[in-house]
Amino acid sequence: MRPNTERDYHERMLRVLVYIQQHLDEAMPLDELARVAYFSPYHFHRVFRGMVGESVKEHVRRLRLERAAQRLKFGDQPVTRIALDAGYEALESFSRKFRAMFGEAPSRFREIHKSLAYAMVPSGIHFDSEGEPRDFRTYDGGGLNVRIETMDPMWVAFVRRVGPYDEVGSAWQTLMGWAGQRGLLGPHARTLGICHDDPDVTPADKIRYDACLAVGDQVQPAGDIGVQEIGGGEYAVTTHRGPYEKLGETYAILCGQWAPQSGRELRAPSLEFYRNSPMTTAPEGLVTDIHMPLEPR
Repeated sequence: MRPNTERDYHERMLRVLVYIQQHLDEAMPLDELARVAYFSPYHFHRVFRGMVGESVKEHVRRLRLERAAQRLKFGDQPVTRIALDAGYEALESFSRKFRAMFGEAPSRFREIHKSLAYAMVPSGIHFDSEGEPRDFRTYDGGGLNVRIETMDPMWVAFVRRVGPYDEVGSAWQTLMGWAGQRGLLGPHARTLGICHDDPDVTPADKIRYDACLAVGDQVQPAGDIGVQEIGGGEYAVTTHRGPYEKLGETYAILCGQWAPQSGRELRAPSLEFYRNSPMTTAPEGLVTDIHMPLEPR
């Protein structure tokens, strides 16, 4: 089952890579790309990043710059026209990005007719003038220790925050203040976050996050404090060590590498169990257990 699932993921991702090259001048919303690959919009970006080794935005930007280099080398279009076609309204921005990739300003690159020297990229996918890349290498970002655990249903008190994930502090302050007044913050208190949205897919001002504290089913909602039951079942679990802003990298490997090899399909939303606190722990010492729900077999 696992080889078939991995091959299926590979074929679906290759379909997207071909589609991107054939529509390089179009907007290509992420939900559209997800439909091409038959992935859910929630998981698509993480699967893409985990398998290809760069985000969709980074991938498209790089291919457009590689196409610009080919046009500079073999054509006579003005640099400003090539910059616009690459998605840059300001020539200065285009020149800066082009120099970072190819080591020369666009005009100098054209002048010396430099051979294209593509940087090594994890997937091996570069701009193809026919728009038909034949295959790609799955990115290997390092193995994760992933285990499958069965979790019982859990009641939590929570505060919903809508906005960027790095601005959820106010939700935690409200929840902890309420819990402290009721003596719910003992040494065995379990804190977790429910991450309803992928920040690479959902606009920052629409991201939903629930700051949660495990409680008994007798606790009642009050004001900003809601109560909900988290469903039980099988979860893929891995431990992230380090700053919260690096969590996306672990999600990408879990969704784009472990899932295709495991033969299991991931669901949403994900849970993050916080084993220590950013109030008393340096960012590099933070430990977070990521739980991704699995589709039943």
